[in-house]
Amino acid sequence: MEQRHLGRTGLRVSRIGLGTLTWGRDTDEHDAADQLKAFWDAGGTLVDTADVYGGGEAEYLLGRFLDVLVPRQDLVVATKAGSVPGPHRRVDGSRGHLLAALDASLERLGTDYVDLWQIHAFDPGTPLEETLQALDLAVSSGRARYAGVADFSGWQLAKAATWQLAAPGVRTRLACTQMEYSLLQRGVEREVLPAARDLGVGLLPSSPLGRGVLTGKYRTGTPSGSRGASERLAPFVEPYLDEAACRIVDAVATAADGLATTPLQVALAWVRDRPGVVAPVVGARNARQLGEALSVEALSLPDEICQALDDVSAPVHRYPDQDWSTL
Repeated sequence: MEQRHLGRTGLRVSRIGLGTLTWGRDTDEHDAADQLKAFWDAGGTLVDTADVYGGGEAEYLLGRFLDVLVPRQDLVVATKAGSVPGPHRRVDGSRGHLLAALDASLERLGTDYVDLWQIHAFDPGTPLEETLQALDLAVSSGRARYAGVADFSGWQLAKAATWQLAAPGVRTRLACTQMEYSLLQRGVEREVLPAARDLGVGLLPSSPLGRGVLTGKYRTGTPSGSRGASERLAPFVEPYLDEAACRIVDAVATAADGLATTPLQVALAWVRDRPGVVAPVVGARNARQLGEALSVEALSLPDEICQALDDVSAPVHRYPDQDWSTL
């Protein structure tokens, strides 16, 4: 699998990442092991997890596989901290919480360091410089090799990345930001992606398949066993089942027919090769699903297909996102 630099750093990662959101919850140990082995066999290196995935079980499972199933040095292990488990999502970006969470992650992973440590969300109740100092301490202490953020808006990312660049050699530059990005969700193109590209921050798209909708499996209804059929996850999928989304999914299916491939591969190839993108993070229930995503390595979309998909999914950019003189 092709490797790409993570932002403006020396770290190289596979251009498809393996997500572990469902590990320890919907994906059991056997299926998780099969996924990791298939990913590694395909040349994948970037494995993304978080301290709250599966209540910590995702990190624990990954840690059990390191050096037993896959050599530790062959993987770029990425985790996150800042989200607080509970019935209502809460964020704690304080230095104390973040560093304690990192230590707990390292214990579950059974490793002395993570290759990439990310702040899971912006905490408006904590001074940003305090949150970012936790990244500096993690890197300077050797517990993390590189640092990034997730779910920061455009101004939040620009402020954080600029702060880190203000004292080179003292502060750790942000290597990446992780945000939802797909043909069904192109909001990052307004502010986040321009800021990231200008500041040398790589984008790791989450939900690159539009929460599963871009695979086309919802075109004729909601399949049993799918996220959309789950009482817990149906609200997660529902926003992408409207009429506008259906038009985009139909266009993806048409492109797939013309290329003799699948909607999943078309949608994933589109986001993988967008400017500023480093590696879409793909989650799967089993190794078979993951295998279809990994087979996209050989696919490059023709320019005319990309343009058609761009046109049908183009978000509305109005003032101030668009040059005022064109309005």
